[in-house]
Amino acid sequence: MFPLLLLSILALSVIIERLWFWSSVLTKERETVNRVLDAARRDWVLATELARQAYDQPIGRFLYSPLQLKNADPEMFRLALEATAEDELASMRRGDKILEAVIALSPLLGLLGTVIGLIISLRSIRIGDIGTASTAGVTAGIGEALISTASGLIVAIFSLAFYRLFQGFLFFQAKVFRKAGNELELLYRQHWAHENGGDSLKKPGEVIASTPEGTSP
Repeated sequence: MFPLLLLSILALSVIIERLWFWSSVLTKERETVNRVLDAARRDWVLATELARQAYDQPIGRFLYSPLQLKNADPEMFRLALEATAEDELASMRRGDKILEAVIALSPLLGLLGTVIGLIISLRSIRIGDIGTASTAGVTAGIGEALISTASGLIVAIFSLAFYRLFQGFLFFQAKVFRKAGNELELLYRQHWAHENGGDSLKKPGEVIASTPEGTSP
């Protein structure tokens, strides 16, 4: 029971820390994304500054990473987005290994406690005492031994529920990063094409179609 108590305290501390983290992330990221993308449609300097101000948030660091680059081509811009997304999503998995260990070890420790308790209880039984009043203490010891299995299962189930919740939050964050990154990259490609010549992103057929009649492209 003492190892189970330590595991439960460890799992509870991780769950509280992760709940605090995800509550701050989920309540602020939508506003940050909207502000940065709206600013990027008008002024890239302002968008960069807004992303820098939100640097304490994962989504702020994700958006600021490519925006801080100077005269980056679209390919470099996309690579900066992808690299930062991988780092931020990996950091959001902090605590998962601890919860996984608690989920795996708690039932085993509970079962081990029960087995040890059964061995101790049954060792004191003699064949001639079965069915007599002297076996009452043995049955009480068996009942106490089963408490460790129940405790281990409770700790594992509790940890598993929050582990799956955090995995759902992580999956949602991956979707948010992908959508925000795609929109920001599209805006930057349009900006890059405008700054470096509008014809650079047109297909040859589009160039010919836009040529006035009677003139050669």
